[in-house]
Amino acid sequence: MKIALVTIFLLMLLTGINAGVQPQKNFDLQRFAGKWYRVGLAYDSPGFVPYRNRLTVSMGVVEPKENGDVNMTMWSLKSSGCQRKVYVYEKTSVPGVFNYYSTRHRRVKDVTVVETNYTEYALVLKHKKINKEFTQVSLYGRTKRLRADVLEKFRAYATARGFSKESILTPPAAGKTEDCPYGN
Repeated sequence: MKIALVTIFLLMLLTGINAGVQPQKNFDLQRFAGKWYRVGLAYDSPGFVPYRNRLTVSMGVVEPKENGDVNMTMWSLKSSGCQRKVYVYEKTSVPGVFNYYSTRHRRVKDVTVVETNYTEYALVLKHKKINKEFTQVSLYGRTKRLRADVLEKFRAYATARGFSKESILTPPAAGKTEDCPYGN
């Protein structure tokens, strides 16, 4: 029994699974597909602190691939114009949990859809281990504005994960989003 528990623990460490994080029950990737706005972010990386005041709502499109992986295209409006990034999220054996390789950090990160009702909001947790554990919680909405109770749910979840009030952000909508291909 001890050997089995040690083996499970080591596998969790090696695969980077963030213990205690459960994905959305009965996650349905097809229902999750489509346009999402990132309307909330909890992130406590010291390198991010100088950029907190510049954060605005960004938009992404989740496109399932035939093999179960996902293309996630994100657009953000910067002072220099529209910035587009494409991420390939690889499916895992657990529905709602994906891995992707961060070229910036040169590490594999976990992405877990923690909770969603598919039509209004989604709580997504991103986890990576670089000298220490870094976690990011994002709140996505099908629209740029969400109900107050959904925003409070996001804040409560982020606080329960150990984020300070200062690191939990609900940024304003970007100015002229018509410059980006996704429009207003």
